[in-house]
Amino acid sequence: MPATPAYASSGAYAGMSSGAYGGTNGPEPGQPGGGGGTPWPGSVPPQGDGSGGRRRGVGALVAAVVVAALVAGGVGGGIGYEVAKHNNDNSNSTTISAPQSTQALNRAPTSVAGIANRALPSVVTIKASGSQESGTGTGFVYDTQGHILTNNHVVAPAADSGGKLTVTFSNGNTYDASVVGRAQGYDVAVIKLKNASGIKLSPLPLGNSDDAQVGDATIAIGAPFGLSGTVTTGIVSAVHRPVASSDGQGSASSYMSAIQTDASINPGNSGGPLLNATGSVIGINSAIQPGGTTSPGSQGGSVGLGFAIPINQAKRVADQLIRTGQPVYPVMKVSLDTQYQGDGARIGTSADSVTAGGPGAQAGLKPGDVITKFDDTIIDSGQTLIGEIWTHSPGDKATLTYTRNGSTHTTTVTLGSRVGDSPN
Repeated sequence: MPATPAYASSGAYAGMSSGAYGGTNGPEPGQPGGGGGTPWPGSVPPQGDGSGGRRRGVGALVAAVVVAALVAGGVGGGIGYEVAKHNNDNSNSTTISAPQSTQALNRAPTSVAGIANRALPSVVTIKASGSQESGTGTGFVYDTQGHILTNNHVVAPAADSGGKLTVTFSNGNTYDASVVGRAQGYDVAVIKLKNASGIKLSPLPLGNSDDAQVGDATIAIGAPFGLSGTVTTGIVSAVHRPVASSDGQGSASSYMSAIQTDASINPGNSGGPLLNATGSVIGINSAIQPGGTTSPGSQGGSVGLGFAIPINQAKRVADQLIRTGQPVYPVMKVSLDTQYQGDGARIGTSADSVTAGGPGAQAGLKPGDVITKFDDTIIDSGQTLIGEIWTHSPGDKATLTYTRNGSTHTTTVTLGSRVGDSPN
């Protein structure tokens, strides 16, 4: 089953039946819709009431707590050393001190520590600000030309005229950046560093997301709640998980056939890499099912349900954005019935639900047909169908299974294309 029911049940985010595709009949597969879905964990909005004084007060309190903790830690360490020394010299001691050698720790290049050590210099924290909003997300070095791969919703606040993007590396160096291209439907964006000549960039190696299997180890790196350079671990919990994600505030949804992971992902992790056990990128962390929240648009913490865009798809989109600045979507030129509650994805019943001369019409599809299978994937919702279509490229052929008036039929469709996010 698709992930949407879990999101809709909380009441905080609209599900399929309440307009995840937008409009009466919904968009054609390959066209972003409006409404809800899984919220993004990307942009961390500024906290507090906007008052400079109050923000300084909160900051001072947090800093004081941190300093106090550090002082206490220092004192505790000193006392602990003296106690351990005394106990080691005391034959009546009932405790045993740990050996001082770190040789027993696993910090080999293939360990989590080794992978994190290599990857962290290539993971960046992105701050995006515009006239209406601002936030913080994550990205990673895509190539040696200064391109950074991230989520569209991370950079969206700075996309308007007058917006500002900054990129901060793990060594603290900060650079201005500009948007090269963004794809709202895929939730992928590419930005580029400004005045980055002379910077030594180390792109993260890209893996093959098609090879990901349930149970594989995963490592997520990002800036949850602004805490840059945070590393968490987990496993691949599921693959080909259909997800429609949005910010829960009426923005159009993005669709993916996601890699699900239980590695802790929180607001601010969006755009960061999901790595496998070799340190290769297999996905871009993009969406979460949050916990502890019932208000639309509010941000809860991780409950172990994170979703990443497979890197094979993200790479195809990123390369297109670098070449032309515009995304290209595969389409069937049919509109779906968002009120349909049964299994499969039903095409709308109006005459214009199947565009004349489009790929769907050429494959013999008609209004009211229910698509139940796309190649080898069982289609249990319109969300699943769109996610599967978008894993392909325009011109790809796919085998469709559909029902019409109680009879099952099979046909082959050649996917068409649409340039840009605008449905027109």
